[in-house]
Amino acid sequence: MPISRISAAFEKAESHNRAAFVAYMMCGDPDLDTSFEAMKALADNGADVIELGAPFTDPMADGPAIQKAALRSLANGTKLADVLSTAKRFRETNQDTPIIIMGYANPIHKMGYAEFARAASEAGVDGVITVDLPPEEDEELRLGLAEVDLAVIRLATPTTTDDRMKIVADGSSGFVYYVSVAGITGSGTGAQTDIQAGVDRAKNASGLPVAVGFGVKTPEQAAEFSRLANGVVVGSAIVEEVRLAIEAGAPEDAPKRMGALVKSLAGAIATGRS
Repeated sequence: MPISRISAAFEKAESHNRAAFVAYMMCGDPDLDTSFEAMKALADNGADVIELGAPFTDPMADGPAIQKAALRSLANGTKLADVLSTAKRFRETNQDTPIIIMGYANPIHKMGYAEFARAASEAGVDGVITVDLPPEEDEELRLGLAEVDLAVIRLATPTTTDDRMKIVADGSSGFVYYVSVAGITGSGTGAQTDIQAGVDRAKNASGLPVAVGFGVKTPEQAAEFSRLANGVVVGSAIVEEVRLAIEAGAPEDAPKRMGALVKSLAGAIATGRS
C-alpha cells in the first residue's frame, strides 16, 4: 500500500495533465498539535504528497528557513517518535495523501533502522528521505524499509554523473527527488534547460517519477517547474509561514497561513502545463 499510494498520487496528477505537488513542513514547529492541523491544511489545499520534516541539530542540506524551523521544533522537545506519532494521527483522518519522512541518519540510527522502519509503517508513512545517507551506506535502512514496503527516496543533483545516477537509481523507489541547484534548500534555482536535462537523466535511469525541489518559492516558479518534471517540491516558503505566524504573536494561525500559500501554489501547478 505505501509505495502504491505514492504511485497513485503521481498517476492522478498526470491524469489531470499536471505535476504532483509535494509540500514540505517541519514537524513540531511551532508544536505537535499545530503540525497536525498544518498537515490537514496542506492536504485540504492541494498538496498531493506531504513531506514531513524530522528536526535535527545539524541539517546540512537545509537553508536558513528550515534550519530555524528545526531549532524551534527541537526547542519544543520534538523527537523522531513524535514525528511518527503525528504522522499516525494524520493517517487516522486521511487514508490517501502519502507521507514522506525527511530527515537525517543520526536519529534514525539511534532508534534502530529496523525499529524505525516498523514504527514508520505502523504510523502510515509511505517513504523516507535521509539526506545524509548515500546509497553506499543505506543498505540496512533500505532493507528494513523494503520489509514493510516503504519507499527509499534518493536525491540527484546537477553534479550527479551518469554513472552516479545509475547508483542513485538502483534501489530507489517511490520517486526521485531532483535538486535543482547544487546547494541548500531555499537557494536559487538553476536554468530550465539544465534542470530538464537532469530530470530526464534521473527518469531514464530510474524509471520513476521525478520531483524537482530546492529554491521553488513562488506560484510562478512552481508553474515553471511543473512543466519540467513529474512533481514540484516546495518547502522553505511554506515553513516561513510558521515563522511569520509566530512573529505576529499568533502561532495558532500557522496552518491557515500555510494552507493559503499551498492553495496558491497548487493552483499554479494545476495550470502550469496549460
